[in-house]
Amino acid sequence: MNDTLSPSSHKNFIYNIIDEDLKIGKNGGKVATRFPPEPNGYLHIGHAKSICLNFGIAHDYNGTCNLRFDDTNPEKEEQEYIDSIIENVKWLGFDWEERLYHASDYFEKFFQFAVSLIKQEKAYVCDLTADQIREYRGNFTTPGKESPYRNRSVEENLDLFNRMRGGEFKDGEKILRAKIDMSSPNINMRDPAIYRIRHEEHPRTGDKWCIYPMYDYAHCVSDALENITHSVCTLEFEDHRPLYDWFLDQIEELPHPQQIEFARLNLTYTVMSKRKLLELVETKLVNGWDDPRMPTLVGIRRRGFTPAAIRNFCEKIGVTKQESTVEMGYLEECVREDLNLITKRVMAVLKPLRVVITNFPKDKIDELDAPYHPNDPQMGSRKIFFTNELYIEQDDFMEEAPKKFFRLAPGQEVRLRYGYVIRCEQVIKNLAGEITELHCTYDPETRGGNIPDGRKVKGTIHWVSVKHAVKAEVRLYDRLFNVENPLGNKDIDFKDYLNSESLKVLEDCLVEPSIMEAKPEEKFQFERLGYFCVDYDSTSQKLIFNRTVTLKDGWAKISLKRG
Repeated sequence: MNDTLSPSSHKNFIYNIIDEDLKIGKNGGKVATRFPPEPNGYLHIGHAKSICLNFGIAHDYNGTCNLRFDDTNPEKEEQEYIDSIIENVKWLGFDWEERLYHASDYFEKFFQFAVSLIKQEKAYVCDLTADQIREYRGNFTTPGKESPYRNRSVEENLDLFNRMRGGEFKDGEKILRAKIDMSSPNINMRDPAIYRIRHEEHPRTGDKWCIYPMYDYAHCVSDALENITHSVCTLEFEDHRPLYDWFLDQIEELPHPQQIEFARLNLTYTVMSKRKLLELVETKLVNGWDDPRMPTLVGIRRRGFTPAAIRNFCEKIGVTKQESTVEMGYLEECVREDLNLITKRVMAVLKPLRVVITNFPKDKIDELDAPYHPNDPQMGSRKIFFTNELYIEQDDFMEEAPKKFFRLAPGQEVRLRYGYVIRCEQVIKNLAGEITELHCTYDPETRGGNIPDGRKVKGTIHWVSVKHAVKAEVRLYDRLFNVENPLGNKDIDFKDYLNSESLKVLEDCLVEPSIMEAKPEEKFQFERLGYFCVDYDSTSQKLIFNRTVTLKDGWAKISLKRG
């Protein structure tokens, strides 16, 4: 774990369990966790909660946390996903040191343990089809029926299992199942599958294997082989815990980690299902996995979210066994808190309106000093340039302004940030009646925004010099969906709730020259507009900025919804 990360200040029920274990000397006083993603997709913000929890436990108890890929399904796994997961765990600030593992490291051991189960008459080869297995399994009110192949001899099962490994059978033709209890009230215990046939090339083992272990079997054995003490997972695996324990109880030579479940992270205005996210990508409703509107870590990283903000968010929402939904605004507020401390303040105009300062010499350039951060002198300052032609925001001028409009209006004064006080004297329009230009005068006695005693100028606006402004494209990102729970109505396709205003591209924006050399992922606060991040597509010829978050939450009251 990164040395800059501090120990958790909020104890939770998992910490209480570990504290009790340490008191009685369980596991020899050691604490070992792991983050075990399946490399079949990109990580999202929900995974960040698990990453922070598992690595955080290891950090707080001076233990270890492994990164292990549970790569047991070659149909859906790709090296692209493995590389992305490694990069994103590092980006979040965590270090597994030399402890990078793959379930595929243990394929031979998995096989030998399965052979041992057959010899103990606790596993058998079954010829039922997938549909037949589902039919025989029963449901919550009907007990299952035993497979007609359940009582094959040990010798026959060993022979068939070895022939399965040898590639003699087609996909789905046979399966190795645990022999437990077809009448168990827990359906997971009704003779679950251990191995299935898949003639698929594996990213790491190639075509060496054509049988692959099921997740429930491989996961617990991997934990045991790595001497994990506390196997922390989300609540959907709670009903799988008896199976986790059953497998390890049959393999006596292995240690027995303790599985502990916690509630997963759910966020409003988005979806966390890999399948749903893949659907958005494949139907091109978003621009790939790293689209800044996506809840994927590659997406929110591109948008400008920081690792510190995500870690702080995961710390604040806590860990419980109660399902909850967290407002997206709460995550965004954590991002604001971090960016407020670390970003330089600069000026940018997104919808330009030209202003001519009629009493300022045309060829004169007034260099003004502007700090990068009002509360952090160490960030330094930059030069901004005041000339006779400026750009301001269109929204900062109203021809017929209400009484409490404290920006620019005919005959009204406003302070230019770090510049001068100007007064609007004339409004210039085209033949269509559209405002194209303002003619203003400036007060030379107000340089740097200093106002003489007794004079009141309530408004302050941002601006850039026409001669020095740098053109940029700005992408305004917002919530991906326009309802809090896009999956809340099963009769409506969740894609119908997509927010049509989730992306607006402004191509004629202007930024001050101090950031013309900004690099991808560099972050700024555009004064009065929000926090922005340089996009990966940005070049020195074409600057592109993504809006990370606005300065204030404009959607909803920030809250934690229990449900």
